[in-house]
Amino acid sequence: MSGDPFSLDGKVALVTGANSGIGRTLALALRDAGARVAIGGRRADRNADVLDQLGPPAAAFELDVCDEGSVERAVLGTVERFGRLDVLVNNAGVSQRGSVMELERSIWQHVIDTNLTGAFLCTKHAARRMKGQGSGKIINVSSVYGLVAPSRGLQVAYTVAKHALIGLTKVNSVELAPLGIQVNAIAPGWFFTEMCAVRRRAAGARRRTWSARVGFWHRPLRTMSMAS
Repeated sequence: MSGDPFSLDGKVALVTGANSGIGRTLALALRDAGARVAIGGRRADRNADVLDQLGPPAAAFELDVCDEGSVERAVLGTVERFGRLDVLVNNAGVSQRGSVMELERSIWQHVIDTNLTGAFLCTKHAARRMKGQGSGKIINVSSVYGLVAPSRGLQVAYTVAKHALIGLTKVNSVELAPLGIQVNAIAPGWFFTEMCAVRRRAAGARRRTWSARVGFWHRPLRTMSMAS
């Protein structure tokens, strides 16, 4: 066994929403730590690009976390490919910005389904596999908006989903701990990713005010230190 406490040699990790942004960075970092990595995302072309970056023996699955059948296939495919599943990173998510007075229910539901229900479904099926092994790690990627509200409100469904994801983390950590499965959450702030592109441009236009309020923007590489 490696003397490095951060070594993941011999471990298998599945990262959802891993074909861009923070998810891609986490997948690459897990590989660098020694894990065999499977990624899941809806877009096959982007999955292929990240798979090339990861190199063998990585695997990629077309995954819609809102579809339980798709989740079950990705988890099963990971186990069939690598023989086990040690780490699940629930990273898949979408954002939303708009007034509560104008928010369409369909948009609300899509954000909740992706950011919250998706994590529930992935945890459900991954934990079943981990239970048989007697060990596992589940990391939920929440947000600073899972702890506080945006300064101007507006990101209604996203904020609610990220708060609820922390609640999901707490209740699952209590249930699954006796099975040897640890469940934790991280709450990143602002990062240079596609999801934040619009807000990033707005922040650039209000650089001084923004910096005084929320500090600085991070690059996704910094997320791995949080997950560790």
